Amino acid sequence: MKNVLWFLFGIAGGFVVAHLMNKDPRGHELLAEVDARITEFTDRIGDAYREQEARMAGLVDDVKGAAADAVESARSAASDAVDAAADAAKKLTD
Repeated sequence: MKNVLWFLFGIAGGFVVAHLMNKDPRGHELLAEVDARITEFTDRIGDAYREQEARMAGLVDDVKGAAADAVESARSAASDAVDAAADAAKKLTD
């Protein structure tokens, strides 16, 4: 419980210090610079995430296409095997 109180005290103290810094023109400038850097960082992370997501979507589409081709090939082979077995059975009964 004591750690939680210190944590909350630290957060409240940080807000007070940031508010006091924001009142001073130099502090305001410093906070604006920090905000700009954070925004730039988050934008870069977001762009990298969207780029990776697009790559993964392309890979998933490729895998789906390959799986569909494999299923179609298996279905065709099974159909050919059934037809061959039916022909062989017909020849045996004739």
